[in-house]
Amino acid sequence: MHLTSYDDQFLLAAIVIISMALIFYSVGVWSERIQGRLKGWHVVAFGLGLLCDFVGTAFMAELVRLTGHDNSLHATLGSIAIFLMAIHAGWAFWTFRKGTPRMKHNFSRFSIAVWSIWE
Repeated sequence: MHLTSYDDQFLLAAIVIISMALIFYSVGVWSERIQGRLKGWHVVAFGLGLLCDFVGTAFMAELVRLTGHDNSLHATLGSIAIFLMAIHAGWAFWTFRKGTPRMKHNFSRFSIAVWSIWE
């Protein structure tokens, strides 16, 4: 596979943005787990992780379009990951805004499961 400099820029951008998703999401999930309670900044970290994953995936899709090298399995798994992250971020927002203290305390079980699948 031969990449042009334009393709290389998309690849580099995708790598950086997906790495940022990993950092935001991991910090949100593990700090929530360690602190033992869902806090607002955790919800923000989940949202930023989701946004970065979505944008990075869009960059990768553009790279696939430019190069013609499609990987259906990778695309399917990426879509599932974004879907799970979106459910997780939405549930985190709802739990933070409307959930009981017990729900906020128990939320981390779901967070770890989603993180493990996404990872």
